[in-house]
Amino acid sequence: MAFKFDVEAIREQFPACDLQINGTPIAYLDGPGGTQVPYSVLDAITGYMIYDNANEDGNFRAGLKQGDIEIAARQAGADFLGCDVEEVGYNCSSTQNNYNLAAIISKNFKEGDEVIVTQIDHQCNIQPWRSLARYGCVIKEVRLDPETQQLDFEDYKAKLSDKTKLVAVNWAANGIGTITDVKKFIDEAHKVGAFTVVDAVHYAAHLPIDVKAIDTDCLVCSPYKWFGPHMGLIYLKKEHMDAFEFNNAGAPDIAEGARQFHMGTPQYEHLRGCEAAVDFIASVGEKYIEYFEEETKGLEGRRKYVVAGMLAIDAYEEPLGTKLRLGLRRIEGVNVYGPAEGQPRTPTVVFTMDNYSNEFVAKVLGSKAINCWNGDFYAIETMKALGLPDGVVRLGLAPYCTEGDIDRTLSTIASIAAGDYDGYEPVID
Repeated sequence: MAFKFDVEAIREQFPACDLQINGTPIAYLDGPGGTQVPYSVLDAITGYMIYDNANEDGNFRAGLKQGDIEIAARQAGADFLGCDVEEVGYNCSSTQNNYNLAAIISKNFKEGDEVIVTQIDHQCNIQPWRSLARYGCVIKEVRLDPETQQLDFEDYKAKLSDKTKLVAVNWAANGIGTITDVKKFIDEAHKVGAFTVVDAVHYAAHLPIDVKAIDTDCLVCSPYKWFGPHMGLIYLKKEHMDAFEFNNAGAPDIAEGARQFHMGTPQYEHLRGCEAAVDFIASVGEKYIEYFEEETKGLEGRRKYVVAGMLAIDAYEEPLGTKLRLGLRRIEGVNVYGPAEGQPRTPTVVFTMDNYSNEFVAKVLGSKAINCWNGDFYAIETMKALGLPDGVVRLGLAPYCTEGDIDRTLSTIASIAAGDYDGYEPVID
């Protein structure tokens, strides 16, 4: 059965898709920095602020609902990640979650212990672990091969030792789109007894996650990358949840289980939005479940539809990403980065142009109602490894992007390469 995705039905659910600049619909190719949000997420957040806004445990209707709101959000997060509700928590960002975890785990580290990070990671999964050097930990860095633009697995194995206590590895690179086989990195880490942290912030926007299948100790991702509000979602194996000494207010009601993640009063309105984002993905899965019965066999309830939803999104985005990459490669003066065709990757496409700065290219695209990014996107070590001090131009897909968006983008970039915009001063209003 040939897969057919109804992009217009998706776009109807996103109010941002109605916006125009000078009569031109906006092409949202800025998804790697955060997606647009559907009406259902907006309604959940504003509905909370109108009808349920309170702190928890008050002896009144709204006060008594807050605990249920938190549990519902954690259950949604568990369904998204494939784990137990007592293994997930939320905070303001994935970077904050990693810094909190670094502070917690440092209590178990001593001078000379070793920590491994990688050159393909966002700073979110590098800098918190580098901070452990203040306790005498030795920080090692896995090489990014500039030719394959993939992590050097042999270099990783050479850096592992019986002193390795933590390995932080990226699942999908927000800077170049490379997908890493994190399972084999995790397996090697566990052989020496190391704790593993997976950054799935970029990966989570495009493919389903099963934390139990990869067997990581911890994983972080961010709902604003997949249709939700600005929050960070963290998974921690229950055995660690029970063993770690968390940093929080130390009150009895947050002394056990996932509530230990509480660094203060939760952003309940955003928790509602996170739950709604997972429900949105599940609604996509319900519509396309017939195409993914084999992949979702044995799954039940919302988890089954979340997996189907992410698979449907990937099935739609992947050929569009291929069209964009191949189209860019045909334009003289355009240099496309990322792993070779056929290698695992997300539909995030990055490039530079001969004779034109990344900023100029991004400004021209922005002036033509094509949203994109330029810079390093906090993938600082990646850009250093590739010899790109000014970074790249980044385009990324979401399920509301259209083939027309791709055509218009390629046409505009071809015009830049042809010199049609020489002397042009982009105006973005």
